[in-house]
Amino acid sequence: MPTISDGLWAAPGRVNLIGEHTDYNEGYVLPFALPLRTYASASIVDSPQWMVSSEQQDDVVSFGPEQLTPGGVQGWAGYVAGIVWALHESGYEVPGARFALRSEVPVGSGLSSSAALECAVLTALCDLGDLDLPVPDRPKLAQRAENRYVGVPSGIMDQSASTLCREGHALFLDCRTLVTEHIPFDLAGAGLAILVVDTRAPHRHTDGEYAVRRHTCEQAAATLGVPALRDVTDLAGALKALPDEVSRKRVRHIVTENQRVLDTVALLRDGKLAEIGPLLTASHASMRDDYEITVPEVDTAVEAALAAGAYGARMTGGGFGGCVLALIDAPAAGAVGDAVTRAFADNGFTAPASFVAVPSGGATRVS
Repeated sequence: MPTISDGLWAAPGRVNLIGEHTDYNEGYVLPFALPLRTYASASIVDSPQWMVSSEQQDDVVSFGPEQLTPGGVQGWAGYVAGIVWALHESGYEVPGARFALRSEVPVGSGLSSSAALECAVLTALCDLGDLDLPVPDRPKLAQRAENRYVGVPSGIMDQSASTLCREGHALFLDCRTLVTEHIPFDLAGAGLAILVVDTRAPHRHTDGEYAVRRHTCEQAAATLGVPALRDVTDLAGALKALPDEVSRKRVRHIVTENQRVLDTVALLRDGKLAEIGPLLTASHASMRDDYEITVPEVDTAVEAALAAGAYGARMTGGGFGGCVLALIDAPAAGAVGDAVTRAFADNGFTAPASFVAVPSGGATRVS
């Protein structure tokens, strides 16, 4: 990749073990960071200008203070501009800089390539400018960049995972209080593995479906008179109080998904890794039937993995495409991957890709 002299920073993509669409409902999530990273080689320049190139893009994008308004830079470079904007809005003196980017995180696969980009750039700018932004506060700033500047109404999970995760652990995050706990997740020690299957079905958050579901949840919370769906304690009563079937289905997913996260954390604390499998599968069924965010490719991948012996499997990410994860015996990775590939061929789908995901660390300076 092109080298820029002042340093090299990296931030990972993530897999969400369980807890889908609970983050913007102030609930619980349990992601872990991937070894796949976005790298940002960066150096300071002598003026308030920012220049960005990427191995994955043909264009070089430059912007200055006049573009530091939401939407001022469009496309992939908007995530970089959003970080500069959010830092500036928070009162930091952001140094001008040149960035050369390279990413191992597949774009559009539900592995949070956007958060990896944001957090790599944010980490670089904090170091280059000696900015006093504590690491625990960085996910909130990166989320603000994505929400307000780029215009994607994401929760805080992705940026938290990309910044805060530790090797060998999953990150238990309370999305209301932002309190975190690093939960040991020693798959290898238990003879297990997480197989991630990229279904190659395009993953899109900006087509409006994500925003529609968020709005439905917010309206349901208002109808129920609670700050967020995380506060629903009587599910049966809540379902009776809601006026339409769509709202009832969305609320049922969020409430039951929060409980599945808590149950998964309890099992992992007790070292019962294989026993989380049914919770993963139940999560997928809820996303398919109640939240209605799966597509035939991800449903097929889950079914094939389970038929091939996985302890549990589910779609991971915002939905409408993307990746599936399966909890398997480590030696079975090849066989389960092959079973999914055969099922895709039988259904006429584009061939998937798969890899074993190892829980990894968060954003850092590399050199």
